[in-house]
Amino acid sequence: MGNKPMTLAEKIFSKAAGRPVSAGEFVVANIDRAMTHDITGPLAVKGFYEIMEGKEEKKVWDPEKIVIIFDHQSPADSVNAAQNHIYLRKFAQEQGILNYDIYEGVCHQVLPEKGHVLPGDLIVGSDSHTCAYGSLGAFSTGLGSTDMAAVLATGRLWFKVPETLRFNIEGKLPEHVYSKDLILHLIGDVGVEGARYMAAEFGGETVHNLSISERMTMSNMAIEMGGKAGLIEPDKVTEAYLKERIPDFKLDSHWKSDVGAHFKEVRGYDISELEPQVACPHNVDNVKPVTEVAGTKIDQIFVGSCTNGRFEDIKIMMEAMGNDPIAKGVRLIVVPASRTEYMKVYRAGYVETLMEKGAIVESPCCGPCMGGSFGRLGDGEVGLSTSNRNFLGRQGSPHSFVYLSSPATAGASAITGEITDPREI
Repeated sequence: MGNKPMTLAEKIFSKAAGRPVSAGEFVVANIDRAMTHDITGPLAVKGFYEIMEGKEEKKVWDPEKIVIIFDHQSPADSVNAAQNHIYLRKFAQEQGILNYDIYEGVCHQVLPEKGHVLPGDLIVGSDSHTCAYGSLGAFSTGLGSTDMAAVLATGRLWFKVPETLRFNIEGKLPEHVYSKDLILHLIGDVGVEGARYMAAEFGGETVHNLSISERMTMSNMAIEMGGKAGLIEPDKVTEAYLKERIPDFKLDSHWKSDVGAHFKEVRGYDISELEPQVACPHNVDNVKPVTEVAGTKIDQIFVGSCTNGRFEDIKIMMEAMGNDPIAKGVRLIVVPASRTEYMKVYRAGYVETLMEKGAIVESPCCGPCMGGSFGRLGDGEVGLSTSNRNFLGRQGSPHSFVYLSSPATAGASAITGEITDPREI
């Protein structure tokens, strides 16, 4: 790769381009894994057939490197969604592509969980939160359906190698403060365009003490600061996670930014006294400490999504709720991020407890996050969500209001009926 110190992003693109490259260069890169889902997939497949028109054999570049997942409208919530599912099932069968079509869960949880993500990989998905896989040291980024069509046909795509914005985060997260609070704090600090077309790289003592679940939350939301990817250097925690899925996996120490690598900017944080954070309507960077919004009445709480729908998240919510009932007039919707995570929640007894409290626990899917199948908010209603976006109309009516928080804040708020500081419960 040459002697010049490189960032992790530069190293991954050098591997993908087959030569040493630097930030700012335009490259044609080989893709290690491509993912599409039931919303963006049909358009990508139609584009693929247009590219292949006139060719005798209409085959994707490598069926073993492509994954299709049904999650945004799964189970099908309309005839149109059902037709899209049929179309993608036929395509997957025809091409020999792995298709997780029977309620396996949210794409960004399922891919790492099933061992489809490795450090140093270049991964593309036709979904903006594909950056979540950076939690395992992969450069993963979202594409539009047209670019995905090109990837399906050729296995290659052009990129501008991004500069890196490095976040050095030190200190121990205070009690009842989690990685969701941390990433909201960073987004609030740099703004929605603070990392525009950059690789956001999260490092420091705090990050290396996070679990993979907590790291996924961080990388998942890099897009909310404009990032092209959200990278975390793989370490022993990463290795342990991957060995559970790929027994012979060995961590390559190459996949980290070199000492002396050039960063566009380095920002340092000490989060020892960080408060729980809440993103207020209608932008993810409209972030305030929970104490500034405590007391805001809420109608609905959604705990789930690729951001915070894992067992660890639901356990945090349950601990915040304790034995208390859900506040009168509050709807609590819990959606584990995958079948595997659902079974952990089920075996812990949480499904029964939540149902007895009056919540509903849905099958693994994106759920209310994108205002899809169910759980939409009506005019004037206020929702609190552990998901990643609170744009106007994102979870229903354009006259509703969505706040984003950690599962701890969501759990505390569920028993009070208003946004509540989890440290007060």
